[in-house]
Formats: sequence, structure tokens, C-alpha cells
Amino acid sequence: MTPTIAPCLWFVDQAEEAARFYTGLLPDSRIDRVMRSPIDTPGGPSGSTLVVEFTLAGRPYMALNGGAPAVAHPHAISFALALETQAEIDRLWDALIEGGGRPQQCGWLIDRYGFPWQVFPAGVLDWLADPAKGPRVMAAVMEMVKLDIAALRAAAEG
Repeated sequence: MTPTIAPCLWFVDQAEEAARFYTGLLPDSRIDRVMRSPIDTPGGPSGSTLVVEFTLAGRPYMALNGGAPAVAHPHAISFALALETQAEIDRLWDALIEGGGRPQQCGWLIDRYGFPWQVFPAGVLDWLADPAKGPRVMAAVMEMVKLDIAALRAAAEG
């Protein structure tokens, strides 16, 4: 059997709520299975949600209700969300910061559950890799909070 790998996201008690929220944002996303705890655990009483397996944009994830204390979610691992249009960036950015999330510099944000996201135009990595365009695009990114495709394209074009 080939091993599988899926990120497992730790929540105090919001695993199912978060999985439903995330799967409602992106196409090719769904809740695959909700597992209930067979006994009382730090994550909740017997019968409460223990683990949620879900697909997000075609990739497998798990969400675990691990109970208190809450585990901090560092920027060392984040969701990188490359989008084609400014309308997509705006819609997903707004949805992710709604309800307690907070914007950060350079296209980063922290969602309502404390997880970091990078929300950026799909072409920005190609612009950054280009020796002529990269410095101008990076300078523009450093001045932004939510990334603006038109401004980044203008920087790329010089």
C-alpha cells in the first residue's frame, strides 16, 4: 500500500466548523468524513467531533479537535493560495479575514481560526523569478497588504 500524507490542522473544538468554512470557499472541496470520539478526550466528550477528513481544492486534509490549550499556528507553514483574478483575491481575502481574521503585510493574513494564508496572484512567482522584473515586483509586494494584480503587473512591466 502506498502511504498517503495530509496536513492535520489542530483546533481546540472548531474542527468541523472550520472544515465546513474552508470547503465552502474553494471549488473541488468537500467534507469526506466526520469521526466522532468514542470516549471523552481533551478535545471533547464522547460523541463529539474528533477528526474531520476533508478535501480542499482537490487535496486531502484532516482537522483535529485536540482540546486546550490551543496550539499556536506559526507562519513556518501556511496555506498558499494562488488566484487568477483580482475578484478572486478580493473575495477570498475578505472571507478569510471576516469573523476575526487579520490582514498582514505582503499578501499574508491570519484567518479566524489562527491559521496563516498567503493570498497572491498566480503569476507573481514567475514575475519574482525574472531577473529584470523580480526586484520591481518584490519592492511593490513589500509595500502592500492585500496584493493588487494591476499594480504588480505595472511593476513587472516597468
